[in-house]
Amino acid sequence: MKIAYLMNQHPYSSCTFIRREIVGVEACGFNVSRFSIRSPETELVDEADIQEVNQTRYILGVGGVGLLLGVLRTAFTKTSRFLSALKLTLKMGRVSDRGMLINLAYLAEACVLLKWLQDDHIDHVHAHFATNSTTVALLCHEMGGPSYSFTVHGPHEFDKPEALSLTNKIEQSAFVATISSFSKSQLFRWCGYKQWAKIQIVRCGVDDMFLTHPYIPLPQQPRFVCVGRLSEQKGHLLLIEAVSQLAAEGLEFKVVLVGDGPLRNQIETMIAQLNLKNHVEITGWASNAEVRQQILESQIMVAPSFAEGLPVVIMESLALSRPVISTYIAGTPELVQPDKCGWLIPAGSVKALADAMRTAMQTPLPQLEHMGKAGAELVVQNHNAAHEASRLAELFQRYAAEK
Repeated sequence: MKIAYLMNQHPYSSCTFIRREIVGVEACGFNVSRFSIRSPETELVDEADIQEVNQTRYILGVGGVGLLLGVLRTAFTKTSRFLSALKLTLKMGRVSDRGMLINLAYLAEACVLLKWLQDDHIDHVHAHFATNSTTVALLCHEMGGPSYSFTVHGPHEFDKPEALSLTNKIEQSAFVATISSFSKSQLFRWCGYKQWAKIQIVRCGVDDMFLTHPYIPLPQQPRFVCVGRLSEQKGHLLLIEAVSQLAAEGLEFKVVLVGDGPLRNQIETMIAQLNLKNHVEITGWASNAEVRQQILESQIMVAPSFAEGLPVVIMESLALSRPVISTYIAGTPELVQPDKCGWLIPAGSVKALADAMRTAMQTPLPQLEHMGKAGAELVVQNHNAAHEASRLAELFQRYAAEK
């Protein structure tokens, strides 16, 4: 069976789990083609991501003329199918928050993709995120293309399910994968009971770079690491406030922010205004190996997000036996067990965040090491990328082959 993966943007620095999943599916014997609507918009620092670019075809790379030719070719060779897809596009465009023109662009992208899929004799398409990539896969299927499935991560899909026509995408799909019990329950809200059986949990995972790394003891000095895009939903601004409170108490510690993004200037300004240069460091984007090293040099991972699916960086930290401070949101409580492998706090609370960080600093090092090792066991059991990819491969065989 030949599988195509379709993403909005691939590769992407904060979506290494997709690359790991593709590698795992290929290891199960599938031939996987990579397609992406657009090319990477941020700097790629990981060599594996750079190599992935050379294996990926980019739909918007054909340009405006290429999109128009794709539409004309499909309209003349598959007229009835094209009109059916056009009708569906107009229906989705009326409820979409992106507007009708953008949805018509999705139809044009689907026309280009349809030809590529036919040329490569693709049997099934799997998309990540229930946004524009799944829209393109759905329209392609409507025009006679292969069956499709998609993985829902959240939180964005649950912020605007009606605007994304989520119900229709579920109904027309071969199956839907999702990363946690929480996200599965949210999908149940947006489809009929008869569709529930096709919604399957396939967790994000980490590979041997993290799973089999030799154990390295925690450093003696309190050091926190926060890995993620510097954006509002990650909670960095509240983290800086918490750091300010703890620094005012005279506590000696360091927080390293690994990542980059639109809030970097604001965060740097806040660090300077609060005189926290000795407490906070920003590294910028980092490769997988650099992320791993930053985690190993820290005692605790802190992830104070307001909105997530289930952060892969939490899995990476626990896999390396580093406890985690995170928030009671989405699928996070399914992995971070309070007092066993970390601490959970209410999202948005600076006080709770500062209290958890203070508690972590006051926890004896042997206890922190015990918590980290308990977390590593949970990741091995539930978030092995190769194992989860094999589950997805089974779903391809079970559902896509039937289609």
